Amino acid sequence: MAEEELEIRVQDGVLRLRLNRPDNFNALTALMADEVAHELEEARTADDVRAVMLTGTGAAFSAGADLGGEDAHENFDVTSMDRANRIIRAITGLDKPVVAAVNGAAAGVGMAAALACDLVVAKESAVFVLGFSQIGLMPDGGSSATVAASVGRARAMRMALLSEPLSAREAYDAGLVTHVVADEAYDDEVARILRRLTAGPPLAFAATKKAINAATLDQLEPALDRERQGQTVLLRTADVAEGMRAFSEKRRPVFRGE
Repeated sequence: MAEEELEIRVQDGVLRLRLNRPDNFNALTALMADEVAHELEEARTADDVRAVMLTGTGAAFSAGADLGGEDAHENFDVTSMDRANRIIRAITGLDKPVVAAVNGAAAGVGMAAALACDLVVAKESAVFVLGFSQIGLMPDGGSSATVAASVGRARAMRMALLSEPLSAREAYDAGLVTHVVADEAYDDEVARILRRLTAGPPLAFAATKKAINAATLDQLEPALDRERQGQTVLLRTADVAEGMRAFSEKRRPVFRGE
C-alpha cells in the first residue's frame, strides 16, 4: 500500500484515519482495508487514544471496494468478505467511541463501515447508497443488519433492492446518521464532537456502547455470516462479472440470472 493512501495520526486523544485515494473516491484496496482494521484493533490498548475518527479525502467518504481494472471480479473472493467483516467487528468491538466523519459520498462497504460507527456526522452535501445490487451483489459489511435496525424492513428493502441514493438529510430523517451539518460548518462540528468525546468518561462510554450495541445489533454476527455465505456464491456468477465490467466501463449492466 502506498503510504499516503491511508493517513494515520493520533492527535489530542483521537486516532484519525483518513482514506486518501481521492481520484478513486477512496475505494478500499485490500491493503487499505487490512490497515484500517489493524489500526482499530490496536486502538483498544492505546492509552493515548480516547476516540477514533474515520473519514475520507475529497469528494467521497468511500466508494466501497476498489472495482477498478479489467475483470475486477477475479480479484474478489471470500477473503474480500473477511476483510470487510474484520473492519465492522473492529469498529463495533472497540470499547471507545468511533466517529464516521462523512465528508462526501458513502457507498457499498464504505457506507457499511460508516453505519457501523457510533456517531455518523455527515456533510449536508454527502450521499449514501448501498449500491451492491447494481453490480449483482447483496449488501455486506453487516449492512443487512445495521440498515434494517435503523430504518426498518420496508425502507431497508427499498435501499438494498433499488440502490437509490439518500441525501444526508434523508439519511438523518431515516435514522441512519446522527448529525447533518452544513458543509461550511462541518469541520468545526466534527472537532467539537471529538473534543466532547475525548473529555468524557471513557468507562461510561465503553459500557454505554456495549449495552446499546447488544440491544440493537444482536443480529450483526448472524448477518455477517449470512452475507459471507451469500456473497461468496454471488461472486462466482456471470451476473457479478457483468456488473463489475459494466461499472468499470460506465454502462448499464445486463443481468441474465447466471
